[in-house]
Amino acid sequence: MNNKPGIIKRIFSSLWRVLSFTRSIVVNLVFFILLFGFIGVISSGDEQVQVPDKTALVLNLVGDVVEQKREVDPIEAFLSEALEQQEDQPEILLTDILDVIAKAKNDDRVEILVLQLQGLNRAGLTKLQDIAKALEDFKSSGKTIIALGDQFSQDQYYLASTANNIWLNPQGFMLLDGYGRYKMYFKSALDKLAINQHIFRVGTFKSAVEPFIRDDMSAAAKEANKLWLTDLWQQYKEDVAERRGFAIDNFDENIDTLVAKFSAADSSFAQYALDNNWVDQLKSREEMRTELIDLVGKNKKGDSYSHIGYQDYIAATNSLLDESAVDADSGSDKVAIIVAKGTILDGTQKPGTIGGDSTAKLLRKARFNDDVKAVVLRVDSPGGSAYASEIIRQEIELLKKAGKPVVASMGTYAASGGYWISAPADIIYASPSTITGSIGIFGMMMTFEDSLSKMGIHTDGVGTTDIAGFGPTQALTPGMAQLFQLSINKGYQDFIQLVANNRNMTLAEVDSIAQGRVWSGKKAKELGLVDELGSLTDAVVAAANLAKLEHYDTLLIEKEQSSRSKIMQQILGKSSAVISFFVTSQEHSSIDLTSNAVNNKPLSQFIKMIKAELTQMNQFNDPQGRYTLCIACSAN
Repeated sequence: MNNKPGIIKRIFSSLWRVLSFTRSIVVNLVFFILLFGFIGVISSGDEQVQVPDKTALVLNLVGDVVEQKREVDPIEAFLSEALEQQEDQPEILLTDILDVIAKAKNDDRVEILVLQLQGLNRAGLTKLQDIAKALEDFKSSGKTIIALGDQFSQDQYYLASTANNIWLNPQGFMLLDGYGRYKMYFKSALDKLAINQHIFRVGTFKSAVEPFIRDDMSAAAKEANKLWLTDLWQQYKEDVAERRGFAIDNFDENIDTLVAKFSAADSSFAQYALDNNWVDQLKSREEMRTELIDLVGKNKKGDSYSHIGYQDYIAATNSLLDESAVDADSGSDKVAIIVAKGTILDGTQKPGTIGGDSTAKLLRKARFNDDVKAVVLRVDSPGGSAYASEIIRQEIELLKKAGKPVVASMGTYAASGGYWISAPADIIYASPSTITGSIGIFGMMMTFEDSLSKMGIHTDGVGTTDIAGFGPTQALTPGMAQLFQLSINKGYQDFIQLVANNRNMTLAEVDSIAQGRVWSGKKAKELGLVDELGSLTDAVVAAANLAKLEHYDTLLIEKEQSSRSKIMQQILGKSSAVISFFVTSQEHSSIDLTSNAVNNKPLSQFIKMIKAELTQMNQFNDPQGRYTLCIACSAN
């Protein structure tokens, strides 16, 4: 007799063993996370990061500089930090950078500031100008800034140009290539796949949909893009030339001139940078380290110069704050700051993206807070859903009706929907390099009836009306197309009417500078789309003046974390530091002269570009299918 279990029983027994094993791993992992968390909490009082005396503050920035960080799951963040894995897209808060520089200026322990920028990715000229202004203010204290690296990208070099001395590795690389705007175009690919694109738009320069209906950039889009890109490049050149003390024609925009200079430098990018006065000295890493030791002495280990990293400096200086002082004056007058950063989408969205409902909720919170007397809306957005933009605009109008003035402060972008939500403000501030305007609207859909028919799949049926059951597997009828275009036309009229009402302009005047055209902040002021050129600080002062406040505090209103998230972050934050210690057995604040540069491998870059295009398309959720979005806003 065969006592061997049947195959079904053996399969389920194997599955049960796998499930039990997985459950044990998960339970043990959670246990150790909590254990390390409690150990970290108990021992945290003895492990405070200290700022050494006579030291260098290293501004070792890694990732994109942003106005607001996207929401990250606490467990994911814990695992990344504990296992020393770099995030796919790390982010750095602009306000953190500015605060660190301001503190270091008046910190007697900090003697020099070292710019180590190889990990800095995207920032945008507006944010770079804000950081550079803070660095120039740091130098006014008499302290020195040294920029060093194996290479400098264009954004990195803009900040490096503020330094008293710029050091580049003799085998290093540096090339300033200007600003350009290049996109992938998909028309031929969509034609080959027999996917039918249906585009509805208003605005000669509204080029957001061009990648789906063309294989190249239209002449109108090239004209508009060239104008604002040239304006930004001119600002970049003027700023750098002034700081480096050379003429603006030192930028080698002509390839023949560049090749001639490169050949004269023995075909060395580092020597070319030195000859062209981009950098001051060529030094190996050891030479850099030795000179920094001469300036500030050795660290405790004796293997490098005395220094403290950017993140550790934040931790060390924040730990010195008196919490009671932070909560003081809770009843004082406030100027609230609300950040609107990212693509504008319908509904409730996580930080890092603007949700019509979630951002409106923050504005409503400011309206019902009796301490808040004025509001600054910090906008850093290329736009998105027209409906969500309108929901936010309505809340701004309610704030004004409540007697609370609103000032819009534009960051890197405030275009399309970003301008829609800025327009009703009492005063609009922009940076000279802000990308704004793009007053236009579009709708887009794809239908797949031809693609499916090639595979032998067809759609048929009956309905009680001409529009019943319409979907992406059916051809778009002329009547439906006319319906959608009329809706887009109405959206455009609403947009230019909104601008006309708030900017004291006629519809014809707005239309002449609208049509989806993008402008720099400097040009937008000349055209009347912006009131003043200035920073977020300038906008806060203006809001306080409108509210007639002599004494006030600022209040950042943002999405509140749940109690569970706060507890998890506290525990996981402590435990990740403990795990990191056991894994690495290294000094937490150790910094090498190499940097965690962001992955720039060509294939990875290509995949990211494709993923970004698909993600953006998939995010569109306007209930009426109407979008006011500036896809052409980023400069590369």
